[in-house]
Amino acid sequence: MSKLYFTYSAMNAGKSTLLLQASYNYVERGMRTLLYTAALDNRTRVGEISSRIGLSAEAFIFKADTDLFAHVSAQYDVASGEKKPDCIFFDEAQFLTEDQVWQLCRVADDLRIPVMCYGLRTDFQGKLFTGSKQLLALADVLREARTICWCGRKASMVVRIDRDGKIIEEGAQVVIGGEESYVSLCRKHWAVKDLGDKDRSDPQADLPFDPA
Repeated sequence: MSKLYFTYSAMNAGKSTLLLQASYNYVERGMRTLLYTAALDNRTRVGEISSRIGLSAEAFIFKADTDLFAHVSAQYDVASGEKKPDCIFFDEAQFLTEDQVWQLCRVADDLRIPVMCYGLRTDFQGKLFTGSKQLLALADVLREARTICWCGRKASMVVRIDRDGKIIEEGAQVVIGGEESYVSLCRKHWAVKDLGDKDRSDPQADLPFDPA
């Protein structure tokens, strides 16, 4: 049976890199993949999945009202000889709606196509995104992509910062940005809103941290 996968993390853990590498592995073996990303993500170009290390690929965009089961179904026609996708990838999966996560369950269960979703688990206030909450509840396989806090511990949380590098604690849940807008922290330093200093580390941290 095909499965629904959810790979989650804090910011800058390399989720898009993992997605693009996994898709490449399929394509390299002569298989077909479909890539999707949120229309909200305009950090580079809408309809493009890109990573911080320079990898990129074209992708379909999804909006809150996109019927993903119908869209995936329309991408191949068995009668015409169109090849069925071997795997489907979703970047920025935290922006999926509850209904869309159920639609992806149908893609896996009814169309028998594996679906791999990549996204953030929580927002800058420590609250679950809608898509992430539903994926955590419904996905067959949960995986964590890890990055590190300034102290060397695993970073599982994220804070939003302004142009002066000061932490913002109120505001809309969704503000698109990258390293200029968000910093990943461990739970301890997220709780006290400590961004750390570049010339110090936490002597109690378990170093070196293994992100694998």
